[in-house]
Amino acid sequence: MLSHVIPPVRGYTKCSNSLVRHPRLCSDAKILVLYVQGLPACDRDKALSEHARSLLMTGRAYQRAKAELLAHGYVYERRERIAGGRWRTVQVMSNEPLTADQAARLYAGAPADGYAVGRAGHAGQVGHAGLAASDAWSAPSTRFPTVGEPTGRSVGGQLPADEDLGEDTSHPPTEAGAAEEAEGEGNAAAPESVPGSASVPVPVPVPGLGSAQDSAAAAPSGSAEVLAAERVLLSLRHERRELLLGVREARTLAGLAAEWLRRGVSPGDLRAALTRGLPKDGVRSALGFLAHRLVEKLPALPAEQPEPVPPSPPPSPLALIACAGPGEEHMFRPNVPWATTCGPCHREEQRAYWEDMRARTEAAPEPLPWRERFAAEGAEVGTGPGPDVGG
Repeated sequence: MLSHVIPPVRGYTKCSNSLVRHPRLCSDAKILVLYVQGLPACDRDKALSEHARSLLMTGRAYQRAKAELLAHGYVYERRERIAGGRWRTVQVMSNEPLTADQAARLYAGAPADGYAVGRAGHAGQVGHAGLAASDAWSAPSTRFPTVGEPTGRSVGGQLPADEDLGEDTSHPPTEAGAAEEAEGEGNAAAPESVPGSASVPVPVPVPGLGSAQDSAAAAPSGSAEVLAAERVLLSLRHERRELLLGVREARTLAGLAAEWLRRGVSPGDLRAALTRGLPKDGVRSALGFLAHRLVEKLPALPAEQPEPVPPSPPPSPLALIACAGPGEEHMFRPNVPWATTCGPCHREEQRAYWEDMRARTEAAPEPLPWRERFAAEGAEVGTGPGPDVGG
């Protein structure tokens, strides 16, 4: 086998051959140790499971890798009880195997034998111990020339590949740096504030919006729609971390988002429209991306509803008329124009009519059976059934 190796100049992680060639560690366990070792100190305060999730490591694979690291001394865990009756899990991870005594010393904050103290994690976070070299050698003195043996070079702490030192124009400046720079320029140009006066945040102009931002800025900043829209914009970071906005940035876009609410969009639908269908390569600027989406996907104005036709007034009651029924003359108010009798008289007429119909039905003779009726009809016509000529 031919091997061609180019040593990296920057953006690399040092690893001992004993870890890479460990016969009892799976590849997921080795990659997890290398991944955590190469992270900067600010990104290590997470649980080990969150680092595994960043590597797209499934639950079963992560449990197997963690069990192997625990068995061979690369990871130690301990549950502690804190104030309020709650519990937390402290995890210590090392790029070299540790004994139980060394791990206990690291929990207590004392250097382990042969290793310097790393950063201990709390409340389910991962700390890193054993990432420094041996402390058994004497440290160099401050005399010139220096007296004593040099100490070993510490392992880890290098920057990730996307944060290397040097000029790199492929990545735009971060939002935090741009906000601080803009705030610094604004503070330099602004006059001295009067004690006791409240400062009003000025919306940061977003390039490419034009009249859309001007019309949104004309809306009253204290309206209910603007406040609700600002809350929705600040809550987007819970859906997607890359959509994190500062308070000033949220107030800049609150006018555009409030226009959605004025057009009948609910806060939940607005949040879904801003967080779904993000670019596959990620969002570089949350402010620019959300401003573009708020303008491009702005829903149309709701159709004007025709004014409801007022209901027609109820018809005026009919005039009183004399009842045509029997008995003394009396007046009634008909409910239909063709009525001539009042309700009681009309019911009496109907009852008498049906009584007469029933009496006529009972007085009528019963009908003849069909054979006799057929014979009688044949006799009246004068024709009877013909001779049987069947053959």
